[in-house]
This record gives sequence, structure tokens and C-alpha cells, in this order.
Amino acid sequence: MPTGCKAWACNMKRNRILWMGAVALGMALVIGAMSLRESSAPAEARKAEPDLFPFVRSFEGTRPDGNVRAGEGSALSVDRELRNLFEYYLAAVGEKPLDAIRAEIERELDKRLPATSATQAKELLGRYLDYKRALLEVEKNAALAGNGTHAIRGRLLALEQTRRQFFSEQEIEGMFGMDDAYDNDAVARLEIAQDKSLSEAQKREKLAALDAALPKDLQDMRDATLLPARLAENAAQMRRQGASDDDIYRMRVAAVGPEAANRLADVDREQAQWKARIDAYLAERRNLLSHPSGDPSAALQQLRDARFSPDEQRRLAAYEQNS
Repeated sequence: MPTGCKAWACNMKRNRILWMGAVALGMALVIGAMSLRESSAPAEARKAEPDLFPFVRSFEGTRPDGNVRAGEGSALSVDRELRNLFEYYLAAVGEKPLDAIRAEIERELDKRLPATSATQAKELLGRYLDYKRALLEVEKNAALAGNGTHAIRGRLLALEQTRRQFFSEQEIEGMFGMDDAYDNDAVARLEIAQDKSLSEAQKREKLAALDAALPKDLQDMRDATLLPARLAENAAQMRRQGASDDDIYRMRVAAVGPEAANRLADVDREQAQWKARIDAYLAERRNLLSHPSGDPSAALQQLRDARFSPDEQRRLAAYEQNS
């Protein structure tokens, strides 16, 4: 996220308040972000040529998310697609002022919707921005911190209560219903996993019952969310067993198609290049510290400056501590 954005705005992309623990792998982030983008955009938009004049530089090669539409009698259809459109542009916070982003969303609504529906959507956008601001106060509540099921349940409840301050029940169901169902299912699974009174067999039985009760849309959403971690695990296991890059590429193509597999291969190459740079730097650092000449701090900084950009240098401390 670029620097200089308002505190509440820098959190615009936190669409949920359920933090379940992350798979910290670049490939997971790439395929996860791509899956969300592709699933939320209409098919005709995904096939369109990239926008030659993007709203901000980070949007280059993309089209706005959200297949917004009017309902019967030109009434606005309030659903996840409308929220996707809002969030697409709000991702530009830090690159553009919020007022400019809001104006761009309103222009997009005017292009896509009849006048009556566009007016309704703009009014909803104002409430949506107020809702995002209010979420900052929820995040500041220390009682809701932590990864225990009690804290997570508390965050979900606080989230639901905050939404009711800004939206009707129909609007909440339309924009957030699927996410709420997913989050509640995820918490139920976490509660089962952490329940020490259950045997492993009992846990498997309860999890199977949750699987059987999932609606198809929610099952598809859950599968898409779990896919990045599964691909990462499969690739790691294949490498341990001696698989080649081509073997891993073909596995990924079978799972997510050639475009995503190519992007993941690019991530693999970038990670390998970064690792090689880090290894070389740490070797030079050890040699410098073993045979100091003059001020070691100054020499170390010269080494960092020669090998890494200022942004990259912020990542070095973790590697230096473990070397």
C-alpha cells in the first residue's frame, strides 16, 4: 500500500474482520488475488481488452469489478457485485485522494445504471464509506484481539452490529450474505479443531457434517479460498520428492489453467532470485563481520546500499537475525 493515505483508508481492502491465520507464500497470494478478481468480474469484462487509461497505475491491465445492474422498475439491485465495484476503486486509496476515488465510482455508476438506480447507488456508496470508517473503531477494540474462537466470534458480532448502523437487512444480505455464511462456517470449523473434548474421529465426523450442509455456492467459494494453500502444499511436496519445474507447472495447469500456472511460475522465479540475492548478501555480511576493517556499521550499510533498494532493505532484518 502506498504511503501517505489516511489511517482508515489504508484499511479499505480489509473486507472482513475474520483473521484465521495466513499461508505466507507469494504463490498463494498471487493465485488467491487472481481468483477473487476473476470470480467477481462478469465474463464479458474478463474477455475485454485491458483498459489503456487506468484510473491509477496499479489498475493497469484490469477492468472494473462488479456487474452492477438495475432491478425491476429501475430500482437498484444491491448485491455483492455492487460492493465489488466499490472495493475495486477503493483499492486505489494511497494513489488517489478519497474524494477523487468517490467521484470516479460515481462516474462509473452513471455510465452503467439508469439515472434513478445511479442516484440510489451513490447514496449507498456514501453509507458504505461511513461503514468503512466505523470499522476502524471495531479494530481498535482490544477485547476483540487474538485468534481464539471467542475473540473471532466477538469480531463477527461487532461487524454485524456495525453494519446494522448503516444498512438495511436486505442490503446486508445482498452485499455481505455470502461472506457472512463463509465466515460463520470457518469459525465453526475452528471451534471443532480447538475443542479438546472431542476425539479426532469425532472432529472428522463434525467436519464432514459441515461439509454436507454447505450450499453449492458456499462450497465453491470455500474451495477457491483453500486452493492456493493446497497448490502450495502440493508443489512443496513434489519438490521434496524430486519433481521438476515442468512437473509442478503441469500440476498447476491441471488445477488452475495455463494463465495462472504461468503467473505462479513467475513467482517461483522471483522467489528464487530473491533467495540467491539474500544468500550472497549474508555470505558477504558474515565475511565482513569476521574480518572488520574500520567501522563495521558503515561498511554494512554500504553493502546494503550496493545490493538492495531502500524498500528492500526493510526486509533484511529478519534474514540477518536468522543467519
